[in-house]
Amino acid sequence: MKKNLILSLSVILAASSLWAAKEKPKPTPPPAPKAVQAVRTDEPIKVDGLLDERIWQGQAADGFTQNDPMDGEPASEKTRVWVAYDDKALYVAAYCHDSEPSKIVGRLGRRDSRVDSDWFMFAVDPYLDKRTGYMFAVNPAGSIMDLALSNDVNDDESWDGVWEARAAVNGDGWTAEIRIPFHQIRFARKPEYVWGVNFRRIVIRKNEVSSYSWVPKNEAAFVSRFARLEGLRGISPGTHVEITPYTVGQAQFRPAEEGNPFETGRRYGGNVGLDLKASFQGNLTLDATVNPDFGQVEVDPAVVNLTAYETYYQERRPFFIEGASIFSGFGRGGVYINAGMNWPNPAFFYSRRIGRAPQGYVASPGHIESPDRSSILGAAKLTGKVGGWNIGLINALTARENALIDQNGYRFQEEVEPFSYYGAFRAQKDIAKGQHGIGIMATGVLRDTESPVLNGILNKNAFSLAADGWSFLDAKRTYVLGGWVGGTRVAGTVQDILRLQQSSLHYFQRPDAGHVQVDPAATSLSGWGGRLQLAKQRGNFLWVFGIGALSPGFDPNDIGFQRASSDVVNISFIPGYMWTKPGKIFQQALIAFGGLQTYDFGGNKTSEALVSILQGVFRNFWSANLEIVAYPETLSNRLTRGGPMAMSDAGWNANMMLESDGRKPFVLSGGGGVSQNSRDGYSRMVQFSLRWKPSANLSLSAGPQVFTSLSETQWVGRFSDSLMNETFGRRYVFGRIEQKMVSAEVRLNWTFTPRLSLQAYLQPFIAVGAYDRFKELARPRAYAFNVYGEGGSTIDFRNGRYTVDPDGDGPAAAFAFGNPDFNLKSLRGTVVFRWEYLPGSLLYLVWTQNRADYANPGSLDLRRDLGDLLTAPGDNIFLLKLSYRWGS
Repeated sequence: MKKNLILSLSVILAASSLWAAKEKPKPTPPPAPKAVQAVRTDEPIKVDGLLDERIWQGQAADGFTQNDPMDGEPASEKTRVWVAYDDKALYVAAYCHDSEPSKIVGRLGRRDSRVDSDWFMFAVDPYLDKRTGYMFAVNPAGSIMDLALSNDVNDDESWDGVWEARAAVNGDGWTAEIRIPFHQIRFARKPEYVWGVNFRRIVIRKNEVSSYSWVPKNEAAFVSRFARLEGLRGISPGTHVEITPYTVGQAQFRPAEEGNPFETGRRYGGNVGLDLKASFQGNLTLDATVNPDFGQVEVDPAVVNLTAYETYYQERRPFFIEGASIFSGFGRGGVYINAGMNWPNPAFFYSRRIGRAPQGYVASPGHIESPDRSSILGAAKLTGKVGGWNIGLINALTARENALIDQNGYRFQEEVEPFSYYGAFRAQKDIAKGQHGIGIMATGVLRDTESPVLNGILNKNAFSLAADGWSFLDAKRTYVLGGWVGGTRVAGTVQDILRLQQSSLHYFQRPDAGHVQVDPAATSLSGWGGRLQLAKQRGNFLWVFGIGALSPGFDPNDIGFQRASSDVVNISFIPGYMWTKPGKIFQQALIAFGGLQTYDFGGNKTSEALVSILQGVFRNFWSANLEIVAYPETLSNRLTRGGPMAMSDAGWNANMMLESDGRKPFVLSGGGGVSQNSRDGYSRMVQFSLRWKPSANLSLSAGPQVFTSLSETQWVGRFSDSLMNETFGRRYVFGRIEQKMVSAEVRLNWTFTPRLSLQAYLQPFIAVGAYDRFKELARPRAYAFNVYGEGGSTIDFRNGRYTVDPDGDGPAAAFAFGNPDFNLKSLRGTVVFRWEYLPGSLLYLVWTQNRADYANPGSLDLRRDLGDLLTAPGDNIFLLKLSYRWGS
């Protein structure tokens, strides 16, 4: 452990010694307040980017200041901006002068694609709450982005408004015009308004970012430092309604299966649905969807998960990602430094629970046709501000799903997913213009199960209630205290709650845990959790201290997501130093070094680590990230998956990433990771990706990943044996596993116009696991194992099964388990043609392919396995979706 600590410290000292110009942190004086005058226009404004209207000949806002590369220096290129308005919309015009107009970079990209290009951005805070707002961006090619701003420094690009922007390049630079209807942004009705405003410009060839209202890079602020937008009078947010019906047709082709009436080789289907958006007096927006279809979203990547916990997948469905920040921001207000440090990080709301794959199974034999997801009958989302509170409310109903079973012509149904209700409510209030804040969050799930099978595996209902808040401890917002506290309660049948108590999130059946025990008669389970963070996040020297706890019964997973088990107390502290001024080696850099400890509620230390981090941007605008973690032996209450405590091995790991200058036609990114334990094994990972931008509208990226690992303690199973007194009458069996994984990701982005694009994604994936050296835990609280085939025990492999006699001729009974070796080969891909033929009206053409093969478990041969994958039968799905938006 001392060697690892010395290694971590040496990384910090070596990086510091490279710094030529040492910075002495100096307090940054507050910038002088700025104001921008919005001018009412009576003449029509044609949004064409030419700036030939009279209104743009008046006084402009200028005087931009760099954030990059020279923080605090005047912008190298002049920018002038005007703001105008009429009864219906806000207009923004920008003249981006350029001393070398032939070097202006304008790349075409699909909406919200952060392409490597020059950009002009307009940000506005209509409530002047200094925490929330909107940002609109346009580049010289006419590509656009829009984002919702929250928590002062956070942005959410999932928000999509209906607005216009055009740009034009001339001999002196380039110009842009933006029109934003008032009904697309929220603000309260008043006779006269003062809004927050900021402008930002990116000159990509210089990697220069400049702002009208400048905030030093060593200060965690953005919206709170906006200038004032004055002069808005006689406007109204009004009431606005948009209705977007859609129709979709789908054809699925897959290999026919002889004798299976459900697998004929082809399947056709169609659907219709409706989306609605309505804004009420500028304060509230209602989004509703009836019978939605999300067939145009990208497929999830293939993974191999050998843990006891489920895999987290990103939400990709537009209805659920738009405005999701109001829910995902719970517990994160005020504290901008993100340092999880082995914290389970529970989320009270995880929208992919809605419309998930059916959780039940079919108990009857026969040919089966089962739905691949639960149908969403309807969902509604209400967001906005009421009485100074930011609110978010989402409700959804999913259909009862049945599998169809065919037994030689006799058909019947079995329920695999109940009719369900999902709901989440969030409210958050800023106090003293964001100096303090409070909030609440509540969730609920109700299920109407008709199947005895589902009654035994699904909770009848689940509820959570939590509160969060923050308080800046000084006027400059250097120090902040923030956190959350909440509780969960689930209820179900005795069989269901018994299952839940013994699941991987709880493991109440642990025989040597005195603080938890299984209640066989329980019909509900409750728990609490909370986390508190104290941080210094202004200046060059930064730090964050965190302490959190999740009680053994805490369980948000019916509508939320938790990555690891409850029954945890986590303490962490990480200080760091940030350089924001360029030196001889780095443009900017961060060094941090800290530690963590984790305990269970029985007082057992279950993890401990020292962490060192180095992040930097070099003077040539390459970037690097290095992280080194060292950890000693600690107890593990999860290794035996509900069994007694064991010892987890000491070791270390290191991960590094490197990326070249993103402005170049070829962009290389890559990295690797290595871990080494004293006795338990190792892992090695290497990956890289090459992105090629042959033209302003085309981008192609591809790159492989190779992973190998060896672990002595991969879980196999548990087997009852009353003679195994050392481990409380059960044998906890593990195997040595050698894993090898080879995968790649290929992406194509071809943008014909800002509204017409083609995207393609392809992922070949091969993962092989070979098991040997099977063993059992010898005694609790130790890294000690009895290896089968040694010490008088025997192990025999026949007909795909292992048979173990743990004491040979002794009295212990033999037991058997299947061969756990695997060879998963997967090919997943999606091609999406997207045309926004009218604002908000879309046409999608989609082709999705999935194929898989499982031959030759435990053996990797790239040539053979790739051949098997490419010739494996696959599913091909073709989809056509058309939507039309009605609304002004």
